[in-house]
Amino acid sequence: MDPIRIVEVKEAVLADNDAAARSNKERMKAQNTVLINLMGSPGAGKTSTLLQLIARMKDTLRIGVMEADVDSDVDAQTIGDAGVRVIQLHTAGLCHMDADMTRRGLEAMGTKDLDVIFLENIGNLVCPAEFEVGADLRMMILSVPEGDDKPLKYPLMFTVSDVMIVNKIDTAPIFDFDLAAACERACALNPRLAVFPVSARTGEGFDELADYLKAFIQERRAQA
Repeated sequence: MDPIRIVEVKEAVLADNDAAARSNKERMKAQNTVLINLMGSPGAGKTSTLLQLIARMKDTLRIGVMEADVDSDVDAQTIGDAGVRVIQLHTAGLCHMDADMTRRGLEAMGTKDLDVIFLENIGNLVCPAEFEVGADLRMMILSVPEGDDKPLKYPLMFTVSDVMIVNKIDTAPIFDFDLAAACERACALNPRLAVFPVSARTGEGFDELADYLKAFIQERRAQA
């Protein structure tokens, strides 16, 4: 009997996706537009985080948002009410955005007159971490109720992200959340990780996060 041929399908899929992601990044660079991939669990506060950032950034930057969800347009309606361009992306059950889906979203939205686009990825800590979309910056949200042990359980998400937002920090005493432990665990995986404790409910910490993003966007656009 001849040896069974084994084909590493996932590796091929990821290689194709990485090529598409590079194409997305090159296209955004040519248009001088920054793409930010925002990831996190359902209920972590991705949309409310975007609302806080939009309020602090929309006077100086032209902002677009791509809302990715399995179904519904609830988040897109919420973001639209904040006064920025928004498009809803449905993934038909897929648990992540990939580079080609992101490309189609960018084309449908129109990007040439935008300074920065936020992609609010599908809510989970696993699949979105595996698929590049061509973003200039990857941000993830760890919310206090999820626990300070999440870097141990989902290490890839913390390894590939550039920014860790610790949301709902105002509830830390209620949930016995150890911020120092969460930061130590995440930074052991990724020493370059920038950490911002915030509260999307009170606005705590968002001035610092918005200033960081504005400086990043300005620097990245100056390099284009």
